[in-house]
Amino acid sequence: MDKLGAFASAKVSKFNALDKQRKIAVAGVSTLGAAAIALAAVPGGSTAVATGVPAAHTQVAAEHTQVQDLKGTFTDPAANQQLKLDALAAKAKAEADSAAKKRSADAARKAAASRSAKKAASRSAERPQMETVAARTYANNLDGWIRHSLDIMHSKGIPGSYSGLHRNIIRESSGNPRAINNWDINAINGIPSKGLLQVIPPTFATYHVSGTSWNIYDPVANITAAANYAAHRYGTIDNVNSAY
Repeated sequence: MDKLGAFASAKVSKFNALDKQRKIAVAGVSTLGAAAIALAAVPGGSTAVATGVPAAHTQVAAEHTQVQDLKGTFTDPAANQQLKLDALAAKAKAEADSAAKKRSADAARKAAASRSAKKAASRSAERPQMETVAARTYANNLDGWIRHSLDIMHSKGIPGSYSGLHRNIIRESSGNPRAINNWDINAINGIPSKGLLQVIPPTFATYHVSGTSWNIYDPVANITAAANYAAHRYGTIDNVNSAY
């Protein structure tokens, strides 16, 4: 090749190299332009382009975020409503348990009160018979003395009747509780008979009935001791029809 041909070939090679560089530069400018357009399309200045993420992928991510936000908007009220329902159910159960405990306690109190009432009624039913005897009063006269003595005699198992006592009292003392015999053998011996049924002091002391007075002139004590003596000697005061 001559010098002219060599020169021309060098020029062509140089032109081709320059042309290749221009094409690379243009491609770079085009890529930057597309990136700028994508950046302008992303709301809020997203950095998707700056990190090299394609614009289409960035848009899909934004839509996914919006869907998640909408899902939260719909699901959160439902969750809150369920929590409210659970709270109401727990409250209702607690109230039901409390009411059941109260009913159980009330039933226990009523049962205890019923048992106490039954015991009180039982005690009340047992008391009147004892209280009637303790509260009974007797007239302070011959009739009252005899009746009082008869009640004591019956409680001690001493036999005798109203008529038997009355008959012997009238014969012995005419119903005078302070009567005293100062003329019979007992009086001569220094132990005169005394009281309604004319009992000598040793006999009164021997056949005295507990619960009565130790005063030989006491009408009830005198009658009861004399009836006790007659029961031991004659079987009953009813069998006595004369001095005994």
